[in-house]
Amino acid sequence: MTRQHVLDLYFMDARCKLIELAAFLDRVDRGSGDTDFRFDAFKQAMKHLADGEPHRAESVLVSLSDPTLEPIPQAPGKGAVGAWPGMPTPTTGQGQQ
Repeated sequence: MTRQHVLDLYFMDARCKLIELAAFLDRVDRGSGDTDFRFDAFKQAMKHLADGEPHRAESVLVSLSDPTLEPIPQAPGKGAVGAWPGMPTPTTGQGQQ
């Protein structure tokens, strides 16, 4: 597919999603209280959109995913939260909670 064809097919959908993301960020900014690890992870993931590197979708997904390899005995909650609460440390790449 040509770039022009991709733009013709998907631009309006991507435009809508971009506006929805901007509205989400505006709502968070207007909200009271502190944010949690999800918002920090979200902001980090968004950096992959602007870096111009290939495989942005993969980079975003990986940045929001749990990088640990060992299973835990029991899930801490009843459902997924969409981001890993531990942040990788710059020196080890391992997460800390």
